[in-house]
Amino acid sequence: MAFDFDQPVERAGTWSSRWERYAGRDVVPLWVADSDFRAPPCVLEALAARLRHGVLGYTAPPPELREAIAARMQHLYRWRIEPDWIVFLSGVVPGLHLAARHLLGAHEHALVPTPIYHHFKRALEIAPRAHSDVALVLRAGRWVFDEERLAAAARPNTRLLFLCNPQNPGGTIFTRGELERLATLAERNKLVICSDEIHADLLLDEAKPHVPIASLSPEVSRRTVTLASPNKTFNFPGAGCAWAIIEDASLRRAFSSDHHATVHDASLFGYLAALAAYRGGADWLAAQLDYLRANRDALERAVAGMPGLSMAHVEATYLAWIDASALGVKDPAAHFLAHGVALSPGEQFGAPGYVRLNFGTQRARLDAALARMASAVSSTRAR
Repeated sequence: MAFDFDQPVERAGTWSSRWERYAGRDVVPLWVADSDFRAPPCVLEALAARLRHGVLGYTAPPPELREAIAARMQHLYRWRIEPDWIVFLSGVVPGLHLAARHLLGAHEHALVPTPIYHHFKRALEIAPRAHSDVALVLRAGRWVFDEERLAAAARPNTRLLFLCNPQNPGGTIFTRGELERLATLAERNKLVICSDEIHADLLLDEAKPHVPIASLSPEVSRRTVTLASPNKTFNFPGAGCAWAIIEDASLRRAFSSDHHATVHDASLFGYLAALAAYRGGADWLAAQLDYLRANRDALERAVAGMPGLSMAHVEATYLAWIDASALGVKDPAAHFLAHGVALSPGEQFGAPGYVRLNFGTQRARLDAALARMASAVSSTRAR
């Protein structure tokens, strides 16, 4: 079956977070990380069938979905999990907040490799819990851990290590060796690992597999909370379905201790969409990845031709982390917005001078945005 990712989809007037912020303005919005692609036909058909049924009542997590998740982990990663290790959530972000509040005591400390998706730090700040930012380093074109700095940042009261794998915003797929060394650090310091793996299916470099850190060994699994969701991969974040995979029963109890008091379950539509995507979305996903690879390649070529901009190669996700510090402008995101392109500001991820660009959109729209960015860059040279 052919899938047409070039087909324009009008999102104005649909209450889209990304599009409504700039409603009525001549702005190409490439900031919030959802895509502009329709969800797979199998997902839309499953949702339509339930609507035809007509009753949208309170919904228990379906055993079929638990089994599908376990089967997927075994098939993709040879990681054997039990269905009852799964704690369903409305999204990965609530999972980050639950981890910060319930896996870390009030006087304990966390490590956060940065730049990183801002809700990691926000969860710790709101809890509130002490934490140290440990900068990733750009090595051989990849954003990777500074292992010596991470080890040095651990304190006697450090109990939690946040991980984003694949990395957002850097786009790195961490290797087995990199993850094994990180797991050794966690074991040495008796740290719980909370790993956000929501981008695990969005792998653009085909020879580089995703490795769930909990799959490394039973010992690592027992100290890890893995957060996952098909929301990003199959583009139905508005439906709301995610989960934590937690082997250790005491960690699972702590993580879930006030689950219904603070975080609602996944939605009926989220359960339906997730199960349909895992059962019938493989061909659509393969086609989307081909399209995203071509978008990524076009973006990397364009940025390479814009003086003052640079970016690491994007191994995974549909997010580009662009260094604009050499442009000589105080606020790169504001500068690009003034030229009609909305990007996420680097400050949000702990790195002023950078911007994040979402290339999960139609090629024509991406090309238009890149032309505007080139104009914005040229304007700094004309001063």
